[in-house]
Amino acid sequence: MKKIFFFILFCYFVNPIFSQEDSQTAKFSTLPSVDIKTLDGKNFNTKDIDNEGKPIIISLWATWCRPCIEELTAIAELYDDWVEETGVKLYAISVDDSKTASRVVPFVNGRAWEYEVLQDVNSDFKRAMNVVDIPYLCVLNEKREIVWQHTSYAPGNENEIYEVVKKISNK
Repeated sequence: MKKIFFFILFCYFVNPIFSQEDSQTAKFSTLPSVDIKTLDGKNFNTKDIDNEGKPIIISLWATWCRPCIEELTAIAELYDDWVEETGVKLYAISVDDSKTASRVVPFVNGRAWEYEVLQDVNSDFKRAMNVVDIPYLCVLNEKREIVWQHTSYAPGNENEIYEVVKKISNK
């Protein structure tokens, strides 16, 4: 009888570990309100991230993160078409700390990215989003709810991101 009880108890605690949701499917959570900075040093609250009811992409990245740069560069090549077809807006939020934050502006200027670039020097937004690893990217719907997210980058991921953006822009 004790063995059965312990087995049931074991199954009860182990089951949530194996039934967790896929990391790419979000639970429609909304963005936290956190103060970060614009590239010119002005305060910006993440509650002000908006795109007039159109899809939003948020990417957490850093200048020292090679997969982050690869992902944002791959998206940059397609971004104009994405904006034209869906109206999407991308916010690239650097999590470079105080040691490397001075590299962000020249780095972005050298890439000619057309994204809204912000800085989270203290990683307050990153922590509030419960993000551990970068690159981290999420897609928000017209209500600013996170409908899709992923961590890491592999060539071709930008196609999956675009499909998600197209899907929510047609609703």
